Formats: sequence, C-alpha cells, structure tokens
Amino acid sequence: MKKIIYLSLLVIIACADENTLEKEIAAIPVDVDLVRFEQVFLDAKPSDLPKLKKAYPLFFPNSVPDSTWIYTMNDPLQKELKTEIDAVFTDFTPVYKDIKSVLQHIEFYFPAYDPPKIVTVTTEDYRKKVILYEDMFLIALNTYLGADHKYYDGIQKYISQGFEKEMIPVDIANEFAYTQLRPSRSRDFLSKMIYQGKIEYIKSLLVPKAGVALQFGYTDQQANWATENEAQIWTYFIEKELLYSTDSKLDNRFLNLAPFSKFYLELDSQSPGGIGRYIGYRIVKAYMKNNDVSLQNMLVKPPKEIFNNSKYKPKK
Repeated sequence: MKKIIYLSLLVIIACADENTLEKEIAAIPVDVDLVRFEQVFLDAKPSDLPKLKKAYPLFFPNSVPDSTWIYTMNDPLQKELKTEIDAVFTDFTPVYKDIKSVLQHIEFYFPAYDPPKIVTVTTEDYRKKVILYEDMFLIALNTYLGADHKYYDGIQKYISQGFEKEMIPVDIANEFAYTQLRPSRSRDFLSKMIYQGKIEYIKSLLVPKAGVALQFGYTDQQANWATENEAQIWTYFIEKELLYSTDSKLDNRFLNLAPFSKFYLELDSQSPGGIGRYIGYRIVKAYMKNNDVSLQNMLVKPPKEIFNNSKYKPKK
C-alpha cells in the first residue's frame, strides 16, 4: 500500500513540474512573423504582379514568365482552392497559437536558433506539407483540408490521414528536428531506429500536447495498437535478429511511411506503418529518463551508447 501511495506522489510531482515548465515556456516572448502568401497571391489581380514580385522575389523565379502567374491568378481552379482553404481556416487564431507554441518551445530547447518566419502557401506536391527554407517555414495549407476532403480522392488513406490542420505544429516540429541531427551513417537497423527516435523525441518536446497519435501521424486505433503491443514488437525484433541487421529492406518494413508495418504475420493489417520509429522513440525516452544528460548531449551520442544505457525494457 505504501508503495502505491509513493508512486502516486511521484506522478503528482512529475505532473506539477511539467505544468510549471509549460507555463514557463508559454511566457517566452516570441513574435510570430506570419505571412498568408496564398491569400495575398490568390486575391491579387494581374496589375498587382509587379508589386508582388518586388515584395516576394523568392516566389517569382526569373525562369517563369509573367504570363504563367497571370494565368494562375485567373484560373478558376485556383479561386476554388482559395475558397476551400478559407472554409477550413475561417478562424486562423488556433493555428496561429499552435505555431507560436512550437516557436516558443524551439526558443526554450534550442535558444541559439533564431525564430524563422512563417509563410503559408499552396503546393502541387502533397508530400511537401512543411518546408524549412533558409529562415522561413513554408506551410502548404492545401495539404491540411481534412483527411476526407475531395481534393485527396485517390491518395491512399495512410497518407491522407495526416492532412488534418491539427498536424501543422507536428509537421513544423518534424521539419525542424531534422535540422538538429546529422544524417545517420550507420546502416544497422538499431542505429536507424534510434536516429528516428531522436527526431521523435525532439517532436515530443516541441509539441508536448500532441500525444502518440498526432506525433506519429497515426489514428487513435493505431496509436493504441503501438502502445499495447510494444513488448511483442520488441520481442519480434530480437528473435528475428533484426537489431544489427543491415538489410535495407527493413526501412520500408518498419521505418518509412507505409499503410502498415510488415512483420509478415496476420496482424500486419492492424499495425501502423513505421513502427520502428515508435520503438526508437521509446528507447531514446528511456535513455533520457535513466541518464543525467542534456538534450544537446543526447543528440550527439552514438546510437549504441544510447541503447546500452537506456535500460529499455517494455512492459509485457
């Protein structure tokens, strides 16, 4: 009974510390330099083009003739696109607050990094939802209209389920996280998992309220499956001797975006894709819990050192 009370007190203290930290981060002064470029451009008339090119030279490369921009301005499909975006983002305030929160967390955990500008745009490539280019985040709002939006007909569900506007802060955090790590040169599966685990750990710090589903782009059912089957997944990796395998096929089976992970078992269809990223995250999280090390130091630690000192052992 005393042990239960002690553990309960630890949980209460941990939650109190977390709330205090989040209040501290929320008080960090950050000016969000936001430009709704897709609105500016799609509301413009051909006569506005010279002014736009002068104000936003990055978006008007010299290789593209003015006739192309004028055609786009007058294109009914582009006007419809703007209508659809405006319908989803009628009130941009919640998104603005989410973006500001991510920037505040970046300022707290990575104080040497200058807050980037935020520019909302549209894109023809749905795989490029958020791009960190030089000193700005480019956010393609037409990739956040809702998983079931008509524009995404024909796109596989495991991809379109990430096209919700709630994913914007997560995608910003994801894009930023990759700038903080050198590309992994290790070819073994364990090292790749831990590299992705570091990415996911950064995301968990920058968007702490996301939860497993949003953080990994899973449905609630997929997130529950990952949590409930963590021990069995880990046992499978060990029994199949995958940890130190350099088989490149493991990337597509367990690390890359996919409709499901490929254990080659009947349960495959229930699993979310990229389950190795989840396991890598759990290893990194265990390492940070069981070692007195700063975030910046952890990010440069070799994968095997992180694994060996993580004391990672999922509960069965």
